[in-house]
Amino acid sequence: MRKSLLLSTILASIGAFLLVGGALLLIDPGAPKHEAIKTGGLAGGAIVALYALWLNDRRRKVEEARQELESQRIEHDRSRVADERFARAVELLGHETAQVRVGAMHALAGLAKSRAEYTQTVLDILCAYLRQPYRKTKNDPEEIELEVRLTSQRLIEDLLPRLEEKNPPIYDLNLTKAHLEFMDLSYRQVGDLYMRVAHFEDSNSFHHMKIHGHFYVTEATMNGRFHMHHTEIAGKAWFSRFTARGIALFTETKFGGETKFTGSTWADVKADGCAFAVKADLPEAWRN
Repeated sequence: MRKSLLLSTILASIGAFLLVGGALLLIDPGAPKHEAIKTGGLAGGAIVALYALWLNDRRRKVEEARQELESQRIEHDRSRVADERFARAVELLGHETAQVRVGAMHALAGLAKSRAEYTQTVLDILCAYLRQPYRKTKNDPEEIELEVRLTSQRLIEDLLPRLEEKNPPIYDLNLTKAHLEFMDLSYRQVGDLYMRVAHFEDSNSFHHMKIHGHFYVTEATMNGRFHMHHTEIAGKAWFSRFTARGIALFTETKFGGETKFTGSTWADVKADGCAFAVKADLPEAWRN
């Protein structure tokens, strides 16, 4: 096809040369012949130039298509490798050796940082690990397991957007029935934060947070300190049947939705400056 088009272009160029040059000589026989030849040459050359432009444009489109196919192939290979890494890391989370489980968690976190589409899934997996049954006792021979769980908590924190970020991706956390110790999500943003029937040991920090969705801590128990001051909760905040045996700090926290405290017990609460967008039936400890 290209040879046929090239031949047609050459013939058209010669035709244009003869036609324009001959027409000028017929119109003005006295005109210098070299001027007619020059003008005819320009006409023929213009056709050749148009063909060259078309050919270059066609080559450019072919090259762009080739590059697009190559980019798709590279992205496909990256996705395949990422999927293999993900599957292998998830498998290693069940390994009997704690160091291997820690390595698997770091591998998942690294994957989430390099490929954002994995972030929510990785967070779900790390939360699921914390939801596994765990009971801390004195002189626990499985103390190493606590270190693995603390690693999971730190990686969850690291994957969440910081408070000062504008319009970040928002991720949900489901820590229902989780055993949490020294959990620190301060200065972070989340969507929904579910910690139903969770057990909080020692000190846990959820202060200076932006919770874009709902916050549920129903039927949970807390020993130690619960830091939730200077936090903003956009959705519902339910503390129904929450048992707080230590001090709970809610100073300057803003509750943007319905708030429930039915059946909750509080040993000590600091709630100065709290703001409720929807009127709440506050427990006695909150009103003092």
